[in-house]
Amino acid sequence: MRYDRDILDDFAEGKKPTKYPIVEVSIGLVVEDRASGFVGDVVRWNYEAITLRDRNQYLRHFTWKSGGFLLEGKPVTLARPAQQATATQQVTASGSIAADRSAGARVAKASRIWVEGKHDAELVEHVWGDDLRELGIVVEPLHGADDLAAAVSEFQPGGQRRLGVLLDHLVAGSKESRIAASVDHPSVLITGHPFVDVWAGVRPKLVGLQVWPEIPKGQPWKEGICAALGVPFEGFWPRLRNKVKTYADLEPELVGAVERLIDFVAEG
Repeated sequence: MRYDRDILDDFAEGKKPTKYPIVEVSIGLVVEDRASGFVGDVVRWNYEAITLRDRNQYLRHFTWKSGGFLLEGKPVTLARPAQQATATQQVTASGSIAADRSAGARVAKASRIWVEGKHDAELVEHVWGDDLRELGIVVEPLHGADDLAAAVSEFQPGGQRRLGVLLDHLVAGSKESRIAASVDHPSVLITGHPFVDVWAGVRPKLVGLQVWPEIPKGQPWKEGICAALGVPFEGFWPRLRNKVKTYADLEPELVGAVERLIDFVAEG
């Protein structure tokens, strides 16, 4: 869809910014992000971002911005509802409404989510732990995915016994992409993010950076990051993880990959 003017035209010409109609956001509201053309329904929001889900179930996160969305073809400014969650309606770090825990813990399902290592598991638990416990889903570290096909075979997925797998560096031509291609089962979903390590899935702004430093090929990435920042390796990860307060502190590629796995496994 084409428009006669760009959203920044008024500023470039020295005019007053255009005032767009303000629409209070709500679950299920279908809008289009003007910058990317991504169309989806609203599934959650928090102070920093709003999450849309398209018809293919992909999730993307967008910042709140004046006139940044189209509603029924017209530019609008989305706004958070004036009424916030009450003490009995807490919002989890993943952006969902926390369940009533008075009924006690739910028994774990046979389905599982596997991640590559301990830090991946800790980060997923840190952000999505409340949701996972409510759904009865357990996250387990693989400690490396080289033997994934054999591990999947031993797990014996099928029926309500579903398996979701999160891989680092899942890009075309990578070792991880070849590992993912070795598994083909209707009860198994493999997703991933493009980052060489889950650390890089944390937004660098949390440690005062615009981007993570480039690490020379062949050098261990985690140790290289700490050396580039001039900080001790020991203890850096817990401090970085604890700076993450909500899913908006993570890169959208990582958030989308994890949430696809949770949705898939929860259906089992």
